Amino acid sequence: MKKHLLSMSVLSLALTCSFSAAAFTDGKVRETREPEAATGLTQKQVVVGNDYMVAAANPYASEAGYKILAKGGSAIDAAIAVQLVLTLVEPQSSGIGGGAFILHWDKANKQLTTVDGRETAPAKASADMFIDSSGKPIKWIDAVVGGRSVGVPGVLRGLKAAHDNYGKLPWAALFDDAITLADQGFIVSPRLEKLVAMKFNPGIVKLPEIANYFFPHGEPIKAGQRLVNKPLAQVYRTIAEQGVDAFYQGQIAQRIVSAVNNAPIAPGTLSLKDMKDYQPKWREPVCGQYHSYRVCGMAPPSSGGIAVIQILKQLEAFNLAKLPANSIEPWHLFTQSSRLAFADRDKYVADEDFVTVPTQALLADSYMNERAQLIKPDKDMGTANAGQPVALTYADNDSFELPSTSHISIVDGDGNAISMTTSVEMAFGSAVMVDGFILNNQLTDFALSPERDGKPVANRVEPFKRPRSSMAPMMVFNPDGSLKLVVGSPGGSRIINYVAQTIVGVLDWQLNPQQAINLPKVTNRNKVTTLEKGTELEGLKAAFEARGHKVMVRDLNSGVHAIEVKNGKLYGGADPRREGKVFAK
Repeated sequence: MKKHLLSMSVLSLALTCSFSAAAFTDGKVRETREPEAATGLTQKQVVVGNDYMVAAANPYASEAGYKILAKGGSAIDAAIAVQLVLTLVEPQSSGIGGGAFILHWDKANKQLTTVDGRETAPAKASADMFIDSSGKPIKWIDAVVGGRSVGVPGVLRGLKAAHDNYGKLPWAALFDDAITLADQGFIVSPRLEKLVAMKFNPGIVKLPEIANYFFPHGEPIKAGQRLVNKPLAQVYRTIAEQGVDAFYQGQIAQRIVSAVNNAPIAPGTLSLKDMKDYQPKWREPVCGQYHSYRVCGMAPPSSGGIAVIQILKQLEAFNLAKLPANSIEPWHLFTQSSRLAFADRDKYVADEDFVTVPTQALLADSYMNERAQLIKPDKDMGTANAGQPVALTYADNDSFELPSTSHISIVDGDGNAISMTTSVEMAFGSAVMVDGFILNNQLTDFALSPERDGKPVANRVEPFKRPRSSMAPMMVFNPDGSLKLVVGSPGGSRIINYVAQTIVGVLDWQLNPQQAINLPKVTNRNKVTTLEKGTELEGLKAAFEARGHKVMVRDLNSGVHAIEVKNGKLYGGADPRREGKVFAK
């Protein structure tokens, strides 16, 4: 089998960061305001390459991937090097203690394959693990911090599975840059300094190991300082020399299990057997037609692939290409299509190994046409209800997702590509730190309530199950089957809107990836319509309200990375709302 390497667009530097969280207090969901991104963004320019390209959330990581490609490595080789470095330099967003979805494009065989490296619930996980003594969901921050929220990390085995099929360079050779940086130290970025200082995740000061790392001598790390991580360097040496099983068995696994089960806050139930038994899954990609293009993404437990395709297919009849970008007309339609997609997502999408997910029915042309007819060009529909493409009786989901995630886009010298979205979920994950890396809190991506109104929630907690995700690594293909676009983003559940909006920019308005990424952001997750603060969309607030929208204006901290393949060249874009860089030859 071969897989698809995503052209990797780069994230730009923003001195501050924005999160959007659903906070659970007394069983109610409230929008919370968190560290915000700077407005008045300096727009980046598109990067053009002839041979290969990589984009990641931090320049150190992009450079590591670029070096691998320059040595003749494949897209998956470069993605591994990038992830290892991101674990060190962008620990708040992703790492070897988390999980990932990987799309791989094999140009020679014209074959797209996907790897599900999502975390799994431990064997002893229970449906009521996030329910308090009164029968209500616990507060979201109490669910996040500590060992209870940790799922079995999946990213390393996912990457190794892809490398076994598509790697060109030896496994051990992919660790060199990460080991050197961890040993000798890296320069702390302004964004990492800001996130640490804000203490949005209280676990980083409450749990000893992570507090000692980010607050040496009681003071938070500062931008410009050199931060050394000797324990992580040793972990990398071990995994490089002994293979990925050294992470899932033996002393590293023992220390992970001990840290989770003996966490000072909310101990978990992870076992050595859970670690040893974890396996990634090869899944069929989810694809749909948009105009003459084929748009493909990740199957469930990702909701991103289905939702992005639904948004696009429901908009097809409205011919967005004839509507001016950044006017109210296309973005009103976009918000309405997004409402419909999120309504279906919240009811039907979960781990398809445990529940029936009607993927094909949700994407069927007849159903999409039926749903599109609910969109009114001049009036907000209000909260949309899920459709009924098939007879299933699931209750709506009440999980929440935070936007501390990272996306990697890569195209290698042979034209293969990787689109990989990777995450530890919350900023700094569960805050449980082991050997210099942070463990995820992905179990809070499950519904906190196992049932509602007497109906089961599809995304309820179950042993060995993978929680639903909004991560949406995507690829777009031309009518002749050749690769057109590699794209993805962090951003919690807003990922779906960020990615769909970027695809509209490239396909409908013929923008290059950087121009599409630079577009002011608008989101609607079947709640309020949110307009990006400090952009021209802010001036449309009254016009949206006149159409019945409830509008919020705030910073929207997307981190889109995209690579377009066009006329034999590569065009890469990195989001100006975050730090990062596109490297290309």
